[in-house]
Amino acid sequence: MADSEKEAVKVISRIGKQLGAYKTCPNKDTLVNLLKQATRAFEGLKQSSSLKSVIKPLSSSLVKHNLLAHKDKDIRLLVGICFCEIARVLAPNPEFTDAVSRDIFGLLVNIFSELEDTMNPYFSMRVQLLETVAKLRFCLLMLDIGCEELAKKMFKNFFAILREHHPPSMVSAAVSIMIQILEEKMQEKEKTSSELLTFEKEESEPLLDVILQNLSKEAKGASRASHQLAVSVIQNCSEKIEDIVSRFLRSCILNRDTVQSEIKEYYHEIIYEIFQCSPQILLSVIPSLIHELLTDQVDVRIKALGLMKKVFSLPGNHFARDYHQLFVEFLNRTCDKSAEVRLITLSCAKAFYMTNPSGKESLEVLSALQGRLLDSDDRVRSEAVTVVCDLARYKLKSVPLELITRVAERLRDKKVSVRKKALKKLLELYQEYCTQCAAAIMDFSDHFEQIPCKILMLCYDRDCKEFKPQQMEILLTDTLFPASLSIEDKTRHWVFMFSLFTPCHLKALNAILSQKLRLRNEMQVYLTLLNKYKEEVSEEVEKKLKMSIVKMSASFEDTAKAEDCFRKLDTVKDNQIFDLLEKLLSEQSIEDAQTTRDNLLRKTGNKSLHTEFLQLLSMKCSFNLFGLEHVRCIFDRLSGDRFRNKHLEDSSVQLLLTILSAFPSLLRGLETEFENLLLEEVIPFNEQLIRFLAKEGSHMSINLGDIYPFLEKICLDGSRAQSKLAVSAIAALMGPSELSIFLDLCKTLVDSLHLRKQLPTVLQSLGCLAQHSVLAFQEHEEVVTHYIIEEIFQLTDLSMLEDMDLSEKTSECSGFCQLKIFGLKTLVRSFLPHRNATVSRPINFLLDIILEMLQKDDHYDGINSSDSDKAHIRLAAAKSVLQLSRRWDSLISPQIFRCTVLTAKDNSPLVQRLFIKKVQKLLKEHKIPCRYACAFPFAATDSSEDLQQISLKYMEEFVHVYGSAARINRMSTMPGHVTGFPVYIVVFLIHVLAHDPNFPTADHHDANSCAQFFSPLVFSLRALIDFNYSDGTADLISKASSYLRSIFHAIKKAEDAVDAQITPNLHMLSDIGISLLDAISNRGVSHSHISGLILLPSSLYKVGQEHNSQGKGDLFIRYQLDENFIRSLLDISKKKAQTAGIISSQYRKSQDGMKRSGNSGGSTLEMHLCKKGPLPLSMLKKNCGYSYSDKKEISEANQELTTRERQKTSKPFSASVSFELHKEFSMDDEHEDDAHGTIEADIRTEQQPYCSRTLRLRPLSDQKNENPRSLKENDTISRCKTIMREPSKSVKGNSSDICISKGSKNDAEKLIRQHKELCTPEDKCYSGSTEVFDSSNNSLKITCDSREAEVLSLDSEIWGILSNHSLLDQDSCGLQSLCRPRKNIDMIGSVSQQEDDLSEDKSKIGSKRTALAELKNQESVLVDSSASEVIHVNEDLIARRTRSRRV
Repeated sequence: MADSEKEAVKVISRIGKQLGAYKTCPNKDTLVNLLKQATRAFEGLKQSSSLKSVIKPLSSSLVKHNLLAHKDKDIRLLVGICFCEIARVLAPNPEFTDAVSRDIFGLLVNIFSELEDTMNPYFSMRVQLLETVAKLRFCLLMLDIGCEELAKKMFKNFFAILREHHPPSMVSAAVSIMIQILEEKMQEKEKTSSELLTFEKEESEPLLDVILQNLSKEAKGASRASHQLAVSVIQNCSEKIEDIVSRFLRSCILNRDTVQSEIKEYYHEIIYEIFQCSPQILLSVIPSLIHELLTDQVDVRIKALGLMKKVFSLPGNHFARDYHQLFVEFLNRTCDKSAEVRLITLSCAKAFYMTNPSGKESLEVLSALQGRLLDSDDRVRSEAVTVVCDLARYKLKSVPLELITRVAERLRDKKVSVRKKALKKLLELYQEYCTQCAAAIMDFSDHFEQIPCKILMLCYDRDCKEFKPQQMEILLTDTLFPASLSIEDKTRHWVFMFSLFTPCHLKALNAILSQKLRLRNEMQVYLTLLNKYKEEVSEEVEKKLKMSIVKMSASFEDTAKAEDCFRKLDTVKDNQIFDLLEKLLSEQSIEDAQTTRDNLLRKTGNKSLHTEFLQLLSMKCSFNLFGLEHVRCIFDRLSGDRFRNKHLEDSSVQLLLTILSAFPSLLRGLETEFENLLLEEVIPFNEQLIRFLAKEGSHMSINLGDIYPFLEKICLDGSRAQSKLAVSAIAALMGPSELSIFLDLCKTLVDSLHLRKQLPTVLQSLGCLAQHSVLAFQEHEEVVTHYIIEEIFQLTDLSMLEDMDLSEKTSECSGFCQLKIFGLKTLVRSFLPHRNATVSRPINFLLDIILEMLQKDDHYDGINSSDSDKAHIRLAAAKSVLQLSRRWDSLISPQIFRCTVLTAKDNSPLVQRLFIKKVQKLLKEHKIPCRYACAFPFAATDSSEDLQQISLKYMEEFVHVYGSAARINRMSTMPGHVTGFPVYIVVFLIHVLAHDPNFPTADHHDANSCAQFFSPLVFSLRALIDFNYSDGTADLISKASSYLRSIFHAIKKAEDAVDAQITPNLHMLSDIGISLLDAISNRGVSHSHISGLILLPSSLYKVGQEHNSQGKGDLFIRYQLDENFIRSLLDISKKKAQTAGIISSQYRKSQDGMKRSGNSGGSTLEMHLCKKGPLPLSMLKKNCGYSYSDKKEISEANQELTTRERQKTSKPFSASVSFELHKEFSMDDEHEDDAHGTIEADIRTEQQPYCSRTLRLRPLSDQKNENPRSLKENDTISRCKTIMREPSKSVKGNSSDICISKGSKNDAEKLIRQHKELCTPEDKCYSGSTEVFDSSNNSLKITCDSREAEVLSLDSEIWGILSNHSLLDQDSCGLQSLCRPRKNIDMIGSVSQQEDDLSEDKSKIGSKRTALAELKNQESVLVDSSASEVIHVNEDLIARRTRSRRV
């Protein structure tokens, strides 16, 4: 034993004796002194059991004085050190009693709890004590003596006090102690149980609970240091605790309610933390999560997916590979029935892809994400868009490009929120793409460039104000590209995306640019007015300023706020602000504009004006979206031939022209570059540049002499399209002193014409030149006309064609046919000069040529042409008539017009289709008279099925557009105002039909062929007034029907101006038209007609000698007596419409219902009354008791009854009728209605949904006070006629109609004591019951509901009742009009009540006579449809007024 060790033994022995000698506990100083000596002495002792006798007195003394429980911390620390040293020296058996051992461990735990105070002088001694305990594994005795709770307390103390600032040795010692105890605990359980630390009876391990609780960051009281301490413990004893931990976690997953532990509430977090520090523990736990993914509890599935999201976020994990089945089930959750689950699944997918951007599993994730882009929940779609865009930004090259396209399609989502989210995320993605393209990391991609294309389409979105063009400009300027991107890179992207543009994209961009241009122009006007107003205050200038502010405010999202800001701008007195704004408008460069903007904002920084608004205004007014730099960049790239892709070259030119078309001033200073680019003939896009010259040349400072040789060459050798543009470009660039250029060019073209070189191009150039310069063409007009007629139209030698250059072949017809068409176009253009120039030469020769071409004549066909060539010639002639009608319509003869319209029935389907398409195009542009719309009915009834459908569509568009335009632009109080409405085409349609050589004759017995012949008229009427064919409502359709009826009556009072022998055809067609109106309008539409003057074209109609034409003899009578004729017409029309697919199911049901009603026991008379057609003779004899002796009497009787029927159906609706306004035929001008005396003063309409086409009849009592009107017929008073009908509620059974007159007493007697409705011609309506029938005078007494009595004389009256129909059915047949007040009766030869109306108001009649006097002895015919009065009107004047209105 060494001397030092001996000395230590002596000290320890001495201290033990001294302490033992004290009967009571010494004071603190003595204890501290003695204990310090003892601790120093123990340091010199080594482990030796032989020292027990030496140490025993000391240990006994420490216990004797109860120093283990001393209150002083310092003494407790020294006592703890002494006991630890005793245990070290006497190890492994210090021979402490269990009680002493428990006290020692209690002391140590308390000492360790004081380690938190690092500033204590004894802190190092405490740390040393902790390290000694850990090194000696002394704490293992705690389990042997049953101190588990004390050990648990020590564990908690360690987690509570240990922090990052503590010495590593201290942390290591604490970890070591916990590991020792935990492993010892595991070993004890292994000895006492066949299973390692099982959770039998769901009991948990308290010591492990403390560790797991601090492992979870979500646990209460957990800190980062405690978490790290728990991780260290788990990592160092993972093998020992694996089984118990896995069992515990599986129990939480599979049956959490049975687990008796607090930490079960955050077991997902425990799994996540263990997966990070010791994943092998979870090999049997992770697969159990499938159970949670499949459970019905949404919150459980969400928590499980939340755990998977965290796990997926861990870098370097191979979750999908290690747990593939769980990964598959995770992907299935993207289709979960719960939207919340789908949302968290998308977040998990994002986390997985971010850590695993490559591999098969990543593609599966992207595929699942793509499916969620079409999810039913808008939140899921928004999240899917966000996730995909974020993943694409993370790895641009890894995400499939097709997926980017799918995301971009969400810009069209039905939900605004999804569209907004897609817009935001796609902009971020596109900016990242642009950044990487600029850094040469990415190549240009169509899929990414589609993003701005689809963003542009948001301009068509009307659901969200953020997508309006006002906001899209800001978006494209500030957000589309990264701020750091150069102008050159931006231009490259614009060029590339322009290559993907469709017309819709271009239209959207042009809308943005046009709005910017309007704002700039209006701002210039505003600044000018403001300066003028400041110089001199003027009310007129102030009004213009207000209007200018309104116009400018339309360019802002919030117009009201913008107007307010502009008004505040007016109050600013600093003129420098307005000077800067004006300067900003003149800046062409983006950089200069930005500098001016900055100066403006600095100038107004402290002003009262809203800085935000001024910043927005300056941005909108300046060139920022496109500027001078963009234009220069495009020119540089084109001139440098830096485009490897020819398609990109074309798109760059398109972009250039789009910019310059909106802002031509941006070309200022770059004219030389433009000329150089134009003169480079190798460039394939010079045609587009020429088009731009033709459009904007008048605003450009380009010298025509520099590029004239190039343009002249195109006029001679280019294509027809190019030559047309070249001539227009010359006209646009030509100055006042350069008019001789067209003279020289015309001479050059004529010389080339004689040389027969490039004839199609030369003819095109001559035609276009004639339009631009009438004087230049007139000098060579005779030569050109003679050449075309003699050398082209009348060419007889085919060998001469070999000398002609006909290289340009653009259609299926022969080259010679094309040449004739080109020649015809040249002649036509020569009569259609631009800018309203006057052509003095006659056009008759051209019209004669066109007529012969239309008539399929061979006069101008010296060579035997094929049928295809002849068809193309006819088509060209018809199109020529359409073109000439713009200016020369008054000179187009009825024959030419008729032949032109009948081109719609041409034998060639191609000719039919092209002609109808041309008519529709010109009508839509309002470039031809509306009378050419009567070509549609011919095409719709005599063509293939697809062309029928197209024609029907065109007719519907025509009725809608021209109906609306007519209501807005009709000719005020001009007589014959119906000419502006679509119904007026019937005037021309009837004339064309009447002159048809196939018009049915008297010996024609084929009813079907006759019906087929009249089908264009049926189609027209249905398109104009039938509910099921038009989209109008009853009020407007009623007016249209009235107009048509007036037109038919006017035609019946006129004669054919071309051939008087055709007049019977006109009258017959009018009668058929009236019958068709009655049959078609069987749904409650008023059958009155507009009395007054009806304008008829004098070229087609003239004043009739007789007002009551009998039609076409026997044929007309036979058609009237044939009850099936009108039905045949309607049936054929119906079949054709069904073939074209436009008959609605509602109409078919109503038609079927009418047929069933007609066959359910009702009489033939009843059915015929519903159809409004003329009554057959057999029905008259059978039902009304009339007898006729000869054919003349039959005709007269039929005419008389037909007249009565029309009288009954000629009354307009009363005020009770409620319908939605028919937009095509409404007449809102009240004074116009009053002037013609056509609209009742008490008639009102109210809107109802279109689908609700029911009538609401007002009570009979509302009508009893209305004034009766007398009827005049052939200057005599007609006999009173009365019709009685039963109320709808009493109409039941299968009783037949009763028509009773003189001699029908038995029938009258049947009506006694029955309740009836009575309507008289005097417009009085009664409701009452029949009381007494007097057979002596053949009269019937009726007591009305108003207690008044009426006597009906059957000797002088004809009356009847109708059965088998409900009230609605009767109304649909037009019978309800019998109870309506009427203003006048429209009949042949009747005298209009209008004269009486006019006599009541001298001012009205005076104005009327003045108008008539002005119209007298002119060229057109005005026919009063109710009085046989004829007035002449200048038709050309009206035509000119119409054309000027449409411009």
